[in-house]
Amino acid sequence: MKIKEGDVSLCRVKKIEGTTVFLELEGGGEGSLGFSEVAAGRIRNLRDYVSPNRKIVCKVLKISNGNVELSLRRVTGKEREQVLRKHKQESVLRNILKTVVPEPEKIIEKIEESYEIDEFFEEARANSEVLKKFLDPKNAAKVFEIISKEEEKEKVVKGEFVLKSVSLTGIEDIREVLDVDAEIHYLGSGRFSVSVFGKDFKKANFKLEFVLEEIEKRAKAGNVNFEV
Repeated sequence: MKIKEGDVSLCRVKKIEGTTVFLELEGGGEGSLGFSEVAAGRIRNLRDYVSPNRKIVCKVLKISNGNVELSLRRVTGKEREQVLRKHKQESVLRNILKTVVPEPEKIIEKIEESYEIDEFFEEARANSEVLKKFLDPKNAAKVFEIISKEEEKEKVVKGEFVLKSVSLTGIEDIREVLDVDAEIHYLGSGRFSVSVFGKDFKKANFKLEFVLEEIEKRAKAGNVNFEV
């Protein structure tokens, strides 16, 4: 896999030795991540960020003599979402192609010569002719039908925020703040992810904004620190 400085890639944690995390890059290749590049500030629990076999999104800082130096803390939320979205769409496309053609990997390789996977996905949804560049008309029609059904599924929009409290009743206060109509997961170190669903991205995004406003309002009322 060809990579360069500044690239953002999905990685799998292979092992942790001393103060170094060793990673396997998606698509092939290996790299390393120093503890100083895991997160800004003091790390109370390293496993909140990295642990063996966990998948994380990292940025390439430097490539020297075949050694790839990576960073987790320098990846923006937008970059992380883009990488995870691309990874999910590639998995979906690969699974769809498996049901139609015998060698889906070769088709994906050809697609990637001309498109980013997420861009191809959107174009294929809107125009079945795009699929005919890589598939015969019969198989293109089959794939288009499956992709169209995939589009009808609910869309999900995600966000991340931080909640912290120094109160003796902090845990209960935070639980009350989080009692909202959304799917929320604890990420560690006071960080949470929130997911909302809708038939289209505009409605889902509007709902996400409403949920975050509600969480912020409850946090202020309960003397809990809130930050998106």
